[in-house]
Amino acid sequence: MANPLSDEPEPESLSEVQEAKPLAGRTVVVTRAAAQAAEFVKELEEYGAKVIVCPTIEIAEPESYERLDEAIDHLYGYDWLIFTSANAIEFFLHRLKHRGIKVEDLDAIKVCAIGQASADKLRDAHVHVDVIPAHAKAEGVFAALSEFLGGTEQLQGLDILLPRAAVGRDYLPKALEDAGARVDVVTAYCTVVPEDLDRGRLSAMLAGSADCIAFTSSSTVKNLALLFDTHDLSKILSGVTIACIGDITATTAAEYGLKVDVMPSTSTTAALAEAIADHYSK
Repeated sequence: MANPLSDEPEPESLSEVQEAKPLAGRTVVVTRAAAQAAEFVKELEEYGAKVIVCPTIEIAEPESYERLDEAIDHLYGYDWLIFTSANAIEFFLHRLKHRGIKVEDLDAIKVCAIGQASADKLRDAHVHVDVIPAHAKAEGVFAALSEFLGGTEQLQGLDILLPRAAVGRDYLPKALEDAGARVDVVTAYCTVVPEDLDRGRLSAMLAGSADCIAFTSSSTVKNLALLFDTHDLSKILSGVTIACIGDITATTAAEYGLKVDVMPSTSTTAALAEAIADHYSK
């Protein structure tokens, strides 16, 4: 109600402000690893969403650090170090410290980080970054490196270290090797299905309160399918809006029978949260 002694309207109540948000009354399931979900959850909640964190992946140490340690001990032999995830950076820097090697020893190597978040993580650790691709995926990395060097032919003869998950796409190492580079792909970490994931609770939630499920990597899709022992997730996620962080994840979702409803043009959680909000605003 307006104040009769003032021409200015009274401020909206907190409940009215919350209801005005595009995701008010919507429940979004986040499948990202629990340790990395906080920022994404915050971004969704700012749009008014109720968020349920139900990680279908867990980041774990590899069975062996032998190959990674060997590569770290011979850093002087590499021209380039490429990071395709924040997880790879975290585990690589941990092993670097474990081996008693300083980040300053990376100064002689060119460094490529797949996206701005990864680049920021490196810079926070005082590691320089030479290249950040315009598109945060393997194809973008290859294109950015080629452009930086002045042509694909300039990759010929380069020694490249690529620390990453135990299982990853073959595109980047193959493209680099086809261009004449020598690539050492070493396992820095693994993604596994969380041991404490409750299939019954998840199934009930997906069939009940969930409006949208957000996938932030191909592994989150694959592990959900693994959990339900199926290659067709369409029935399990029937009626649930499918949101994927980028085209690689979306392709994987399609392979598991899902129709992708939401995908941002930029592969970041902030862009994904905004795209989900836009979807429900229409």
